[in-house]
Amino acid sequence: MARIISKCPGCAGMLHITTLRCPDCGMELKQDFALTQFDKLTDAEYLFLTTFLRQRGNLKNVQSELGISYPTAKKRLDELLIRLQLAEPDEEELDMTEISGLSVDRNSTKASEIIKAKLKDNGGRVIVHTARGLPCEIVAHPDGKSFTSKKLPIKPPYEYVVFDTILDLLVRNGGRARKGNGRNYKLGEPECDETTVVGAIAKYYAGKKYGDSVFDPVFVFAAVLEWAGIAHNERGELVLTQAYRSLL
Repeated sequence: MARIISKCPGCAGMLHITTLRCPDCGMELKQDFALTQFDKLTDAEYLFLTTFLRQRGNLKNVQSELGISYPTAKKRLDELLIRLQLAEPDEEELDMTEISGLSVDRNSTKASEIIKAKLKDNGGRVIVHTARGLPCEIVAHPDGKSFTSKKLPIKPPYEYVVFDTILDLLVRNGGRARKGNGRNYKLGEPECDETTVVGAIAKYYAGKKYGDSVFDPVFVFAAVLEWAGIAHNERGELVLTQAYRSLL
């Protein structure tokens, strides 16, 4: 039986399972079933994984069976752990080669896709500047979903969809919203409710509840949105640019 494929052979988009069928009774279950990280492995990665397990983790035996050098076996193991989201990539090792295959929708008006496309065009690494003029490096992950910054030392890393959460707030508020204060207030309090950027991120992206303490990443996200030409990073608030408004 053939292994399940995770990417569309036509456009390279991520596939979903929509039907499960029992071969014995013919019963079918229809739903949107997400693929696991194991389902998304390439044939080469799957071969390395099964060999690694068969050899009970002995890399010397793995290199002998696959006919590869020990450094190559070690590198493939590190890459496999990252692909399975069991380890974080080293930012210093990310380069254009690793992110060249990222799938982006250049016709999309979503902030997440616009920012991901601009990051890809810049080799997966860019310096943005905060409202105070301080530099902040943003690095794309090869997974195509997330990004990191030394200014955002959290795990798992933020995904690009967090920018869609911010844009939803700005659109609901007529194109502008207060940044808020998550350092001194908890979710639901006046400076950290869902009408502020920090509150909207905490509630709609991070799934926090009223009364919870929150992480405040707004100064970084505001810098990224301004760099992408989506929102002006003004004192105390974000305002949609006229260029982005014209896309809506």
